[in-house]
Amino acid sequence: MHDPLLRRRALPRLGVGLMAAPASAAPGTEGFAPDLEEKLAAGLRSGLLPGLHALLVARHGQVVLAHYGQGPDESWGRPLGEVRSGPEVPHDLRSVTKSVVGLLYGIALARGAVPPPEAPLLAQFPEYPDLAADPARQALRVSDALDMTMGLAWDESRPYTDPANSEIAMENAADRYRYVLEQPVEHPRGTRWTYSGGAVALLGALIARGTGQSLPDFAQAALFEPLGFESGGWAAGRDGVPSAASGLRLTAPALLRIGEMVLAGGAWEGRRVVPEAWLAAMTRPAVPTGDGLHYSRLWYLGGGYVPGLGGPRPWLGAFGNGGQRLYLMPAAGLAMACFCGLYNRPEQAATPLRIWREIVLANLVRG
Repeated sequence: MHDPLLRRRALPRLGVGLMAAPASAAPGTEGFAPDLEEKLAAGLRSGLLPGLHALLVARHGQVVLAHYGQGPDESWGRPLGEVRSGPEVPHDLRSVTKSVVGLLYGIALARGAVPPPEAPLLAQFPEYPDLAADPARQALRVSDALDMTMGLAWDESRPYTDPANSEIAMENAADRYRYVLEQPVEHPRGTRWTYSGGAVALLGALIARGTGQSLPDFAQAALFEPLGFESGGWAAGRDGVPSAASGLRLTAPALLRIGEMVLAGGAWEGRRVVPEAWLAAMTRPAVPTGDGLHYSRLWYLGGGYVPGLGGPRPWLGAFGNGGQRLYLMPAAGLAMACFCGLYNRPEQAATPLRIWREIVLANLVRG
C-alpha cells in the first residue's frame, strides 16, 4: 500500500538541537556526531516525530541508534490495540513488501524459475487469451510490472478504506490477475510510472507458479532463512492469495538485516542470497516517479545531502503506508529501518523522512 511521500512540501526543521555539529564520534555511535540518541529524544519530545514504533540505524553493520516505542497499531487494517514494540515484535511492512518481492524475483530468476524481464507479460498468463489477443497489451513485458510502467489504469491515490482504490478493488475482484490485466490502457508501456499494487500481484503469481511454492514459503526458504529469521506473518486476501503488494510482517531487526544484505552486495555470512547482477539492475534508475525520485525493480532511488560527507549521496529505499521505511545509502554503509503507526494519514511520511534527513544524514561524519 502506497503512502504520500510529501517531498513537495517543506518539512519544518526539528530545531538547532537536532542538527549536526562538528565533533568526533562518541563511543557506540562511530561515524556520527555525539548525542545521536538525545537528538532523537528531542525530536520525540517536540512532537515532530509522531507515531514512531521502532527505529534501527546501522553503519557498516554496527547498530548506532535503536528505539522502540508504544502506540496503537494494526495488521492489514485490523486494529491490534496498544502495542509495545520491541526487537521480537512483528510489524506490518505494507508496501515495503513490494521491495522484498523485488528481491525474491531476482532470486527466482537466477534459479530459472521465472521469466526474464524482457519476456512478454501476457504470455505468462495463458488463461486470458482474450487479453493476450489485444494488440494494445501484446507489447507488455515483465519489466513493466517490475518498474510499474505497464501503462494500465490504476489509482491508489484514494484511501485504502475506499473500495474504489484499485488495490482494494483488486482484492475484492473474483479474479485478481484478470482484474489487473484487463484495466484500460492509458499510456504506451514503458513510458510512464504509475504506482500499482496490481503489478506486484502479477509478479507474486509468477514467483509462486514458477517455484511451485507459495510466496511466503519461497520467501522463507530463499531469503529469510539464509538471513537467519522467520517472517512474522503474511496477510492474504479473501481468495487465500498472500498479498505480494502489502501483506508481509517482519521485526525491525529482520528488516534491517535485509537492508544490510543488500549493502553487502547480496551476500550474507559468505553465502550468496541475491544475485549481484539483479542488485546492479535494481540500483540503476529505470523510470522517474515524477516527484524527484526514480524507480527500479520495485525499489525507490533518490539522493540525500550529507554535510559530513561534503555533498549528496545516492540512496535506495522501500516505502510503506503508515511510515514504514527501509533506507540504504551504499556509499556510507548506512541502513535505517523504521516502523510507524500513521496508516492512511496525510502526514505519514514526515516522521521517517525527518529522522532520515535531519537526524541520521545530518549527523553523519566521515569515517
